[in-house]
Amino acid sequence: MRIGVFDSGIGGEAVARDLAIAFTNASVVTFNDRKNVPYGNRPPEEIIRLTNTAIQPLLLGNYDYIVIACNTATAIAIEWLRTTYPSQVFIGLEPMVKPAALLTHSKVVAICATPATLASDRYNKLKKEYLKDITCIEPDCASWATMIEDSQVHESYVTQEIESSIAQGADVIVLACTHYHWIRELIETIVRGRAKVIDPSQAIIDRIKLLEVDSRPR
Repeated sequence: MRIGVFDSGIGGEAVARDLAIAFTNASVVTFNDRKNVPYGNRPPEEIIRLTNTAIQPLLLGNYDYIVIACNTATAIAIEWLRTTYPSQVFIGLEPMVKPAALLTHSKVVAICATPATLASDRYNKLKKEYLKDITCIEPDCASWATMIEDSQVHESYVTQEIESSIAQGADVIVLACTHYHWIRELIETIVRGRAKVIDPSQAIIDRIKLLEVDSRPR
């Protein structure tokens, strides 16, 4: 099995690492677009153009699955990609709204995401479907991807946003951008067990396992 993983920056490397552990016999290759990172503050048409350009090597590489390991690119571009390249299987990252809704006991969740993801139709449809009776906090994470990409994480800024979310009652913190995986340990240290921190890596693994089962001869 060949799996191609695309992200705008280094976030996809964390996803690829988890995929390689889950699928030991698979070939997992990563591509990124670091010269244009971050995508999260760009308009939709530019995100689609950049994503399409950046994944061309994967489209030419005969991959069984292309994982769009970027919540922003998934939210904005994946439907366009599926329509444009119908023979290719794309797996995107959802912002984990449904799992957060199922996990919360306080009925308050915090979605840590880029501005583009928060503004996307895809995200807002998920909110309307699954968070009808749940308070959704959206911390200001606009600079997080750049901080992580530049290896200059300001812990005080991250702490401020996470502590504010918990103070408002959030018992689930969703890391809805793969860049944020790299500071998951920091966030869990800040949280100190007061909330559950979740990210979409396991959901991707489960999706590929299901597709593999469905593709087997019967």
